[in-house]
Amino acid sequence: MDAPQPGIFALSDAAHIFLEFTLNSNAPARRLVELAVGLHEPYTTVGGINLVLGVRPDLWRALAPNDAPDDTHDFSETIAGIEGFTIPATQSDLWVWLAAESYDRLWDAGRATIERLTPVARLERHVSGWPYRRSRDLTGFEDGTENPTLLEAPEIALVATGRKGAGASIVLFQKWRHQESWFRLSVGAQEAAMGRTKADSVEFEGDRVVQTSHVSRAKDVVDGDERDIFRRNVPYGDVVDYGTTFIGFSCEQSRLHRMLVRMAGAEDGIRDEITRYTTPLTGAYYVVPSVTALGPFAPPTEE
Repeated sequence: MDAPQPGIFALSDAAHIFLEFTLNSNAPARRLVELAVGLHEPYTTVGGINLVLGVRPDLWRALAPNDAPDDTHDFSETIAGIEGFTIPATQSDLWVWLAAESYDRLWDAGRATIERLTPVARLERHVSGWPYRRSRDLTGFEDGTENPTLLEAPEIALVATGRKGAGASIVLFQKWRHQESWFRLSVGAQEAAMGRTKADSVEFEGDRVVQTSHVSRAKDVVDGDERDIFRRNVPYGDVVDYGTTFIGFSCEQSRLHRMLVRMAGAEDGIRDEITRYTTPLTGAYYVVPSVTALGPFAPPTEE
């Protein structure tokens, strides 16, 4: 398998900056990717920063057709669920994820990234992420409970050898704003909505399983087999405006898309209870090419 971008699996980072850029009118798309690939120096080699780059699926296919996974497509249409619930499409052209052990390492790199890309693209959105109670999101529940181990994660997150785009991943990036109404629920009501216990994150079984729970709706089961994804979610915001950045990696975009459709109730009319207490503000897919596939876009080595 072609080498993946290593930052996908860098679990120890506590501080995060996410930047989404849209290509300027008449600017060459290839130049945008070249400038982004050049961000690796000097911050990531000796600066202690992990960098992950994602490219809009249709744009990457145009630039590197032999390295584009088969089932990828832009997040170009809003997902319409039941009861007026929708998941917006806010697709941009480039996704930059900077992560490090502390935010002070990221500040200069974030500014440098924006300055470097501004000649060909505008900054569409930005958000900073941070850890909460080690591995919990701001609902108070542990996030990524069913994530695979790092030994298993590459098989789930990366396109397999022999397929187009081998070593790449497809990421779903979203910003979900949490609502104060969640905190007015009892712990029992929160657990029923989530589908697992709050204190120790034990998934409900048998009669305790509720069809509308997040655990039930977020699962993608095909022919009796659950198709997993690899989550890297982190909280964002302050004490007034806050929520979760959803960062889901998969070897197949269809897994990510079906999860959203099921959460919205668009598949079978059953809506995820969590969507009554948290609102999706953005939605975009990006191909995260392998290091090998990004090689031809690397700038010449500067003396």
